[in-house]
Amino acid sequence: MTVMFVTGTDTDAGKTFISSAILWGLTQSKVNTLGYKPIAAGAAIENGSLVNSDAALLAKYSAANVDAGDINPICLAPPIAPHIAAQQAGITICEEDLLTHLNQTIEKHAPEFTLVEGAGGWKVPLDLAGNTLADLPKKQRWPVIMVVGMKLGCLNHALLTADAMISDGVALAGWVANCVDPDMKEQSTNIESLKALLPSPCLGVVPFMAQAEPERAWSYIQSGFARYVKH
Repeated sequence: MTVMFVTGTDTDAGKTFISSAILWGLTQSKVNTLGYKPIAAGAAIENGSLVNSDAALLAKYSAANVDAGDINPICLAPPIAPHIAAQQAGITICEEDLLTHLNQTIEKHAPEFTLVEGAGGWKVPLDLAGNTLADLPKKQRWPVIMVVGMKLGCLNHALLTADAMISDGVALAGWVANCVDPDMKEQSTNIESLKALLPSPCLGVVPFMAQAEPERAWSYIQSGFARYVKH
């Protein structure tokens, strides 16, 4: 069973979009997939429960029969930094509790491929004591996929994020260039720069889409995930 962690260069890099594409593509090849969102901030009431739209998408594209509540143990209403939202809600975010819930979910659904999506960027705080969401993949030794939101400033963001992961002793399995800005100048040159500067392979380049289409995005990253596809 494979577990991978997805992080991004910033909040709007497109983690959920790319994660959904990966889940969809592998599910189509009969891989039993599970998307998981341990922490989400920004949710609305649906049928009496708080539901985060990102978690709902991960549930939708998972092969496992799950809903958003099954894969998102900490769901906070305001779209702000998770540790601030948790403080406002009187909730303490505990890494051990997150891992316990994930393991229980994996035991129940027996996925072959689990994708754990982070919140925001790599060093999102869980509290003011220095704990971050990065501690989870770091301690569990999960390989990480970095989604680079291609826009002005992304070179700095990507290199800093990669350096932080390497400093944390985490394996950067690869990165996906997600073209979020259709007007970005020298986009292809920036992508080539990242290919030269980052210490891991580019798993695909997803063009700008006015409407996010994970099914179509898969075709741009499929070769990067070929090892996980059933033939």
